[in-house]
Amino acid sequence: MRPDLAQSYGRHRLPRYTSYPTAPHFSASVCESDYQTWLRSLGARQSASIYVHVPFCRNMCWCCGCHTSITKRHEPIAIYVAGLRTEAYLVAETVGQRQPISHIHFGGGTPTIMTPETFADLIGSLRYWFAVLPDAEIAVEIDPRMLSEPMAEALGYCGVNRASLGVQSFDPVVQRAINRVQSFAETATSVDRLRRAGVGRISFDLLYGLPQQTVSSCLNTVAKCLELHPDRFSAYGYAHIPYFKKHQRKIDESTLPDSVERHLQSETIAEALVDAGYVRVGIDHFALPDDNLAQARREGRLRRNFQGYTDDCAEALIGLGASAIGRMEQGFVANAVSTKDYLARITGDRLATAKGYLLTDDDRFRAEIIERIMCDMAVDLSETSRRHGRDPRLAVVDHSRLDSLIADGVVVIDDGRLSVASGAEFLVRSVASAFDAHLPRSWATHSWAV
Repeated sequence: MRPDLAQSYGRHRLPRYTSYPTAPHFSASVCESDYQTWLRSLGARQSASIYVHVPFCRNMCWCCGCHTSITKRHEPIAIYVAGLRTEAYLVAETVGQRQPISHIHFGGGTPTIMTPETFADLIGSLRYWFAVLPDAEIAVEIDPRMLSEPMAEALGYCGVNRASLGVQSFDPVVQRAINRVQSFAETATSVDRLRRAGVGRISFDLLYGLPQQTVSSCLNTVAKCLELHPDRFSAYGYAHIPYFKKHQRKIDESTLPDSVERHLQSETIAEALVDAGYVRVGIDHFALPDDNLAQARREGRLRRNFQGYTDDCAEALIGLGASAIGRMEQGFVANAVSTKDYLARITGDRLATAKGYLLTDDDRFRAEIIERIMCDMAVDLSETSRRHGRDPRLAVVDHSRLDSLIADGVVVIDDGRLSVASGAEFLVRSVASAFDAHLPRSWATHSWAV
């Protein structure tokens, strides 16, 4: 562990680099007609992925950074899902063919807030309008407190084969501080229901840097999770952005750990998982050695998108739902954020595109550098520059940052190849940021680097 480096770099606000450029740079200059043109350019043999956003929960977790709203009634959810089905039709009609689909990811919010019948109708519509491949990964994010046995059975019946369960922390003190009280028994019951329903691939999502959280409580949470033998873990740092997420103002900032403590929590979780036999994938994912994600890492096929690290090689991502973001070869598209605006567009037989970003050649060049750094902890700057027809001497944007990282032993550059030093991987976002030409205009919107 390098607490000295955590202290030096930890309070820099940096993107998580799940895209490049990042969402703060999207604008209304990309509109519905652009997206329609991009969709029509999809090749019939080109596989795509689908992300479905379900922005509803039963109660608000104060640490949440997602676009979601609270409802106790089913009616708003049913109306929204009808909108999703219509959007899927509009997208498919625009594409003009049953596009092959290799991955579907239901995110939220809480996707399983739907009734089993509503979920079955939705995924049936997706299978009707798109050619979902037989070996497609179909993943659903789940709040274990909200998963009934009928819903678990519906997931299995509908072909869901990966479930990502939000755990965050099992420490009751931390749970009360973030307004998310979730017992180990509830989580274990959900895992059992999913496995009995045939949803065999289980992922757990943890958070560190939460109010009242300690290294000891992180270790205890990992130990409890290991009893349930998930295939994967993610361990994200809590992003405290109360100026964007007003519910986070309910968190007492004085109870948040500093950058050194956050680093210790992160590395303690990582060491415990590696000791338990998991492979570290990138900066915040862990997988069993025979898992697809671990295999992609070994074979240099690891990618990064809005869900984090993935083995999804599809170049097109279709976003469905309010605030959903998609990616085409030409650039990014983002739907209207509020469900009201989203539904108004969809019910008017319009795509819900509100903004986006048209990629330049320089963006593509930097996107590849940043993705390889984030995925491989290394990049051949000379070779990447050659393939993009760029001068490698112009690749670096922030020379002072990179020089500082080199001087501190975080980065090594040898014969045009950049590598992140062993033990300094937790600063990979800092390394990637040295190649980000857009960062000076968006730093305030991002989370802490450590």
